[in-house]
Amino acid sequence: MLVKVHCSARAGRVWLVGAALTATLAGCGSPDGASSRIARIVMPYKVDVVQGNFVSREQVEALQPGMGRQQVREILGTPLVTSLFHADRWEYVFTLKRPGEDMQTRKLTVFFKGDVLERSEGDAMPSETEFVATLGARDAQGQAPALEATPEQLARYPAAPRQPASDAQPAAAPSPGTYPPLEAPVR
Repeated sequence: MLVKVHCSARAGRVWLVGAALTATLAGCGSPDGASSRIARIVMPYKVDVVQGNFVSREQVEALQPGMGRQQVREILGTPLVTSLFHADRWEYVFTLKRPGEDMQTRKLTVFFKGDVLERSEGDAMPSETEFVATLGARDAQGQAPALEATPEQLARYPAAPRQPASDAQPAAAPSPGTYPPLEAPVR
């Protein structure tokens, strides 16, 4: 598409800068050019993709045959997959995809007889602490810093004076009925 530009010194400079920029970018287009070198140096941040319901070993151990559907939902959360054709089966699927690694998938299926839990089966689930440890395992910084203050650091902040236990006044409980109504009265 051709664009008509008024001939002026400013338009000529804009055209010259645009032509120089186009020539520079065209020279970087080769596979061994500067753009590929920059791309190797500047790596974009790649996120971990977590999908589904994480179910911990503690949650699975809390399930007991004879529990109702609502009790199971309170322990495990809403199932990821329910089927009209298999109303007595709930699927809990969890996937974790990290850049450069194979996708991890864990699955738990709970079976009901009517509205009562009959059994559950699936993959071995990690405990919550094990799972959290695997999330932090890729951290390049390593260990978390110690959260302890030195005596010199504490000296910068003088402690508030404490009252002796005998002079301490118990905190007054809030009086009931001091809150405004949640809804306006209906008339």
